[in-house]
Amino acid sequence: MIVTYLVIEKTMNIGSNDGGIMAKRNVFIVDISEKFLKKVYIEFKWFPGFAISQKQKSIDSLHENFIEKYKDKKILEISSKSRDTLGIKLSAFNLMINTPKGKEYSVECAFQSSKVFETGGPYKDILYMTSREAKKDKRLRESGKLISFKFYNVQWELEPKTLFYDWLYINALYIKKDLANEVLKFDAFTDIEFNHLKSINCQARSAALFVSLSRQGLLEKAIVSQLNYKNIILNKYTDNKQMDFLE
Repeated sequence: MIVTYLVIEKTMNIGSNDGGIMAKRNVFIVDISEKFLKKVYIEFKWFPGFAISQKQKSIDSLHENFIEKYKDKKILEISSKSRDTLGIKLSAFNLMINTPKGKEYSVECAFQSSKVFETGGPYKDILYMTSREAKKDKRLRESGKLISFKFYNVQWELEPKTLFYDWLYINALYIKKDLANEVLKFDAFTDIEFNHLKSINCQARSAALFVSLSRQGLLEKAIVSQLNYKNIILNKYTDNKQMDFLE
């Protein structure tokens, strides 16, 4: 996951009989259309505190309120706070990329190590740090403005937003066939830590996109190359050239 300091959208005493804090969070729903997914905001009771038990109570409330509106949707929390072990494994902190040369790194490390700034980067040594170390590396905050991403000598622009992160996540998940098969059973995804006011990329969104591409028969084409992926997301698929981003 792309971890941020949590900023909660709060409304007091709205929809809560006991006067509790209410919050809103994104739920990403698989949508079999050219848009691939849709995002809805669900209000739920927020349980403050840093304990995992408190986070899980918030997740339960969020999911319960979502299911009230979307009874036919199966929902999964993707984060280290998930009650489902699948959701924990699918966290970008835990989802690993294994290369043919026996190397291994997380999606989080791949993302952070690919950042190119005005005065530095990409910092390739971040690739083999722990996910938490990668996120906290001070160079990511001291190298000026983020200008692009570069992963295995392939350049990615900042726009469209989430394009590169989604691609990383989708490729990592595709390799993990056991996890991929399980995630396809779900229709909607959340990440309790994600706040759209502070962050852009979200592992729950990436998972929804993965499922949507699979259900539309586009996943195999999308992972072939950067060009294929971009064309599919922008609804103009053309290319068939293979691009192997693993060493």
